[in-house]
Amino acid sequence: MQLAIIQTADEFLKLRSEWNALLESSRSDFVFLTHEWLSAWWKHMADGRRLSIVTAREGGELIGILPVVERAAQLARMMPCTLEFLGSGVIGSDYLDVIAARGRECEVVVEFADYLHSHGRMLQLSQLRSESCLSSVLADQLRQHAWTVVEAKLNVCPYIDLRGHTWDTYVATLGPNVRKNINRYLRNLPKTFDMRVDCVKTASDAQTALQIAVDLHRKRWGTRGVSEAFHSESVRAFHREFVQLAAERGWLRLLILWLNARPVAALYGLRYGPTFYFYQSGFDPDYSKYSVGVTTMGLAIRRAIEEGAAEYDFLHGNEEYKFHWARRVRNLTRLELHPPQTTAWIYKHAIRLNRAARQMARRVLDRGMRGETGQ
Repeated sequence: MQLAIIQTADEFLKLRSEWNALLESSRSDFVFLTHEWLSAWWKHMADGRRLSIVTAREGGELIGILPVVERAAQLARMMPCTLEFLGSGVIGSDYLDVIAARGRECEVVVEFADYLHSHGRMLQLSQLRSESCLSSVLADQLRQHAWTVVEAKLNVCPYIDLRGHTWDTYVATLGPNVRKNINRYLRNLPKTFDMRVDCVKTASDAQTALQIAVDLHRKRWGTRGVSEAFHSESVRAFHREFVQLAAERGWLRLLILWLNARPVAALYGLRYGPTFYFYQSGFDPDYSKYSVGVTTMGLAIRRAIEEGAAEYDFLHGNEEYKFHWARRVRNLTRLELHPPQTTAWIYKHAIRLNRAARQMARRVLDRGMRGETGQ
């Protein structure tokens, strides 16, 4: 097995066809590991990081990818130079992982572990599937070299198992209130308004539909500042590039609900493989009494069923509304691996203190806000 390090954008871009072919045959076949998603992230969201992708080949054939970047030391936060996944940060990439030929995962990860040990960089791998072999094989291998491993549960991804369901049989599994309401909304809205639902898939319409979704998301959150989605020009530029690529690959599913020729709700979804991913949504608060957001979610789930999707994945977040629709969850973890040097021990404890300080600051801020609002 021969390892190589991809450090330039040109090398990375040339890998697209091989990268996606390996991904599609692997157990890590998720949209957030596609070359399209990660190359768009690298172009718009790298923020000073350096490519450090590790590839494994056998007889010239690509059989493994460790998709990581190097983040420079952050002295103010006592953070050393660290390797982290491509796609990390606010963009919302879930199910990040190693990509390996099916059945070869363990031996590929062992080779990657030897490489990582020889270079001694701290790793901070977030949004990792809890069942990934990185959580076991990589950790076990590096522990044998006296590395320290810290694993923590980060979040959950609620999802709906759609296999064997029609829309009617799925709705029958919902709680009585949700079942009654969604049927009422779908029945009454066309009686009250001239209602139209678009599902944008094509590259020619992708940019216009994305802008509608961004505008409605901003209307939904207003000045509350709760959502990080679409909050900066770099994030918006990332999505403008990615939706174009996704449309060209047939993955884009951008639903827009129109009432009397006015866009009132939008849902940014992706159909990749057997899964329909719910990425983001928005609606016009002027129409909130008509539950246009709930209606659009129901319409998206119905479309996923009609397309034959096996799952509808809400992605990370334990928001209550997701559990009105979904009953199952997958866990996401963060894996931190510290090399055995004394400096690594110091950094590990500095990170712990830094997190504790941020958590305390958030609690103080929350108490202050509750005091101001009288809650």
